[in-house]
Amino acid sequence: MDATVVAIADDHDDSDCRRPLLAQNEEIHLYTEPPNRQHPPLDAAATQLEEQRKPERVASLDVFRGFTVAMMILVDDAGGAWPGINHAPWFGVTVADFVMPAFLFIIGVSAALVFKKMANKTAATKKAAIRASKLFILGVILQGGYIHGRHKLTYGVDLDHIRWLGVLQRIAIGYFVAAMSEIWLVNNNLRIAIGYFVAAMSEIWLVNNNLVDSPVPFVKKYFIEWFMAIAITVLYVALVFGLYVANWEFEIQTSNSTLSIPSNSIETKMIQCGVRGSLGPPCNAVGLVDRVLLGENHLYKNPVYKRTKECSINSPDYGPLPPNAPDWCLAPFDPEGLLSTLMAVVTCFVGLFFGHVLIHCKNHSQRMLIWLLASVVLTISAYLVLLLGMPFSKPLYTVNYMLLTGGVSGFLLLLLYYIVDVIHIKKPFVLFQWMGMNALIVYVLAACELFPTLIQGFYWRSPENNLVDVTESLLQAIFQSKRWGTLVFVLLEIVFWCLAAGFLHMKGVYLKL
Repeated sequence: MDATVVAIADDHDDSDCRRPLLAQNEEIHLYTEPPNRQHPPLDAAATQLEEQRKPERVASLDVFRGFTVAMMILVDDAGGAWPGINHAPWFGVTVADFVMPAFLFIIGVSAALVFKKMANKTAATKKAAIRASKLFILGVILQGGYIHGRHKLTYGVDLDHIRWLGVLQRIAIGYFVAAMSEIWLVNNNLRIAIGYFVAAMSEIWLVNNNLVDSPVPFVKKYFIEWFMAIAITVLYVALVFGLYVANWEFEIQTSNSTLSIPSNSIETKMIQCGVRGSLGPPCNAVGLVDRVLLGENHLYKNPVYKRTKECSINSPDYGPLPPNAPDWCLAPFDPEGLLSTLMAVVTCFVGLFFGHVLIHCKNHSQRMLIWLLASVVLTISAYLVLLLGMPFSKPLYTVNYMLLTGGVSGFLLLLLYYIVDVIHIKKPFVLFQWMGMNALIVYVLAACELFPTLIQGFYWRSPENNLVDVTESLLQAIFQSKRWGTLVFVLLEIVFWCLAAGFLHMKGVYLKL
């Protein structure tokens, strides 16, 4: 019986059937499907051609994607009760700081598989642009301030204060750049690539669709993408350490409750900078670029540095300001800003490399060896950059933070690939695999709190008496601990979404943009 597998590359695939990933001569054997008896092949050549169109599916990619979404839900919903799994206040890394880069990484892997071969590059470009636009707009709606989240049965946003950037927007940008790179930049002819950038000659096809079977053709095929990733990194470093950050002002709204009629007023705060190359919260170039290009009103109003010792007496958790707290503790800062998104895009390029290895290497051993070497190199490079003086920082998305999270993502993919696709231990990971098949819709409904917000709209007599809050409060009472009750509630939430995704999978429903 011929081994075939339906392929799900990522949540952006809009073909009516699942998109092929790998050639049949590779070693993954996941599902079997009998030949179509109504339309039997005419000869052996036709049979071979038909088999080549039914490539293998890499189940570990779904598991990786689902595990990442589950971790997003865990750190977002339980991080407040468990600061140890919450994001680092500014410098350093925690478990939570590996989650978003892992999602960008798997987007890069998926893009390499989806755009492996294209019949029409212009059509592929159009589709990628439409998908990225939809995802970006959805991010603005969900994370721009329009939906006020749990515990607030209100919605709406002042367009003068809408937040333009966020997690979904960063995913959209990373996906689009990775897709454009795969569609237009991959080739063994540098002059053609340069010609495209200079003249934008849409009639020149830049991707060589032939498989490579040795290191030299592999490098020739993809070195332009590597060059682009290095160029983006150099640009980031040049801007972060080269831009002059002058003194700057921001406005905050204050209330005066001493009067008979409380009133609100606008107070202006001045931040003293006048430096270059600072990586601290108040005077970094990442914040400067966002304030200049996006405007102060359109930045995130509750940045993570409010959990630093300078800004919270409960650090590393949020809390009241300590005495003599600096004014910048009240300033806005966007952790998904423009300059930091440059390095987030490079994480997608790291994923592209791992996807290319998956496509071109002929057997498990070759793939795992190259992935292992790449992950080791990325991780060691991260600590070498740390020794040079650049700290790990997710809000800034520093170079070594990108290298470290890329390396760890590579190790995780290697481990899951070996367990799920090489030695075929799948049952313990089936929940994550289901979630990975509908990762985008689960992220939107769960991690963005859209579904809990909708459920909370139905309550009994008082808004606090809703299914979500009552369930969480009941678990906290059972465990006699707010922290443990919240953790169990979030774990049950993850299981619920895994089962919901499994139900969609069994019905053959894969929701996408």
